[in-house]
Amino acid sequence: MSDKLVNAIAEMDDEQALALTQELLAQGADPMEILTDCRTAMEEVGRRFEQGEYFISELILAGEILKSISAEVKPRLSGEHPQQKAGKIVIGTVKGDIHDIAKDIVVFMLDVNGFEVVDLGVDVPPERFVEVVKAEQPDIVALSGFLTLAYTSMKETVAALKEAGLREQVKVMVGGGTVDAQVCAYAGADGWGIDAMTAVALAKQWTAAVPQA
Repeated sequence: MSDKLVNAIAEMDDEQALALTQELLAQGADPMEILTDCRTAMEEVGRRFEQGEYFISELILAGEILKSISAEVKPRLSGEHPQQKAGKIVIGTVKGDIHDIAKDIVVFMLDVNGFEVVDLGVDVPPERFVEVVKAEQPDIVALSGFLTLAYTSMKETVAALKEAGLREQVKVMVGGGTVDAQVCAYAGADGWGIDAMTAVALAKQWTAAVPQA
């Protein structure tokens, strides 16, 4: 059944994926195992995207499938599987950009990999990031943007964190659209990622040496 769920997600069969999730939960399956299957499936989706087999439309559909599965699984996680969090991440699509599909996939992948994620949504101004970083004290700030105008907003957000005296307390990653090493340097970020799997790997790398409460 587990392999069937992975295959259903990877093949973009949204109806079967949701039906299998509901069936597994009804049979008493461990909700965390279902989320692990989702992670495995998304790694396959990412591989196919990198190889040109899948395109943005498939990533959008994958995001919708994950939302549907999350809605079924998350209520079953309350009070279960207490575990040490890998770290805390504040994420949002920066000011002037309202694209959220890629961000939502990153949020999901970070979540199932043990990170505590504070999602600020879209069109988030620099001052909002500063406010939340002060309150939440995260290890990482993730700035998402699809449009080229988002690059300036990323730069302004990093500058605002610096001005508020918070820049040295967090690692900053950027991603989305055509973000690359040049955009990362322009924004003053610490790293960048081309997809959700890269974001997870970078987050794990940065928090590996940081003791968590």
